[in-house]
Amino acid sequence: MSLKDKKIIVGISGGIAAYKTLSLIRLLVSEGAQVRVICTQNALQFVTPLTIETLSQNDLYYDTFGPRQMSTEHVSYADWGDLFIVAPATANIIGKMAHGIADDALSTTLLAFRKQILIAPAMNVNMFENPVVQDNLSLLLNQGMTILDPEYGFLACGTVGKGRMLEPEILLEAIRNSLNSIMELEGKNVLVTAGATVESIDPVRFMSNHSSGKMGISIANVFAVKGAKVTLLLGKSHIHPSNSNITVIKTLSAEEMYKEALRLWKKTDIAILAAAVADYRPVKQSIQKIKKQADTMTLELERTPDILAALGEAKSRKQTLIGFALETDNETANARKKLNEKNADMIVLNSLKDKGAGFDTSTNKVSFITKNKSENFPLKQKEEVARDIVEWVIKRL
Repeated sequence: MSLKDKKIIVGISGGIAAYKTLSLIRLLVSEGAQVRVICTQNALQFVTPLTIETLSQNDLYYDTFGPRQMSTEHVSYADWGDLFIVAPATANIIGKMAHGIADDALSTTLLAFRKQILIAPAMNVNMFENPVVQDNLSLLLNQGMTILDPEYGFLACGTVGKGRMLEPEILLEAIRNSLNSIMELEGKNVLVTAGATVESIDPVRFMSNHSSGKMGISIANVFAVKGAKVTLLLGKSHIHPSNSNITVIKTLSAEEMYKEALRLWKKTDIAILAAAVADYRPVKQSIQKIKKQADTMTLELERTPDILAALGEAKSRKQTLIGFALETDNETANARKKLNEKNADMIVLNSLKDKGAGFDTSTNKVSFITKNKSENFPLKQKEEVARDIVEWVIKRL
């Protein structure tokens, strides 16, 4: 893809890898891109304004209230750019972005930017592996940003480990690929289910499960970033999608989620059913709190409607349907059986036997089960798993 006339904002924070960013700016300009640079005050300890302005052929923005800048410069930059890359991204700027802190030119502009943002971390290996930094990166992933994982190698502090910023040529390709993939799913209607369903026993008690909804919400966020019109049927969850383009419909019970999914299915191109839907519900729901009486109590249960089966039965050749299967034994066989019986195009399988997978975790380890093959993936952040699922859909389309 040509970068000619593409508008790229390059953010530089205060790390020694800033010297590499000068080469990235040169490469972007040589490809015909328009480049504007924003940096922190600390970044100027490593690179000079004159060098940046000479290479970018534009004024440098580094002082929110400087004599050359208007107080709304961050807004005009955010409106101007097609893509924003932060390289190097220090632990400090990553933390600010993750928690909405805007106290300088770079962090303020990032908060106002509503298009694709690439983050190229660069720091000491111990800093990079710190759980706080990893949590912050997960938050940025969940907001639809792309993390360009640093390399393993010799670091400026004299140690060897992961934390070395990617080379300028690799960052250039990441920018090219990102611009190429933006809005790939524009015009597509996507339905995602997420969270746990709730089946009432009485006004006080209910049956549910441990699902947090994070996997489904991450999938909805990635689809929205790709330009799709996303409707999220959300059960019980303390998490909410970060992308304002997602329409959220609260559906607490399996029956509510079933009815909404059937209502929307005819106008849906792609459905990802990631919610943990109850298989059974009480036959009768007491209108009053059930008082404690005998030592034992028996609840009569009945099957809830099968959302995946219903959509699979009504599915046309132009629609894509993906379900999830959480198994504890005979995992692949059970998932393949589900795939065939429900007329799905893919089952995303995970096992409670795998450490770090399953409910209420930030990670997941999955396999893609399709008619012709099984594809296994290593343990990843759920945001990364969401990206793998969306990429599979894009390739299929």
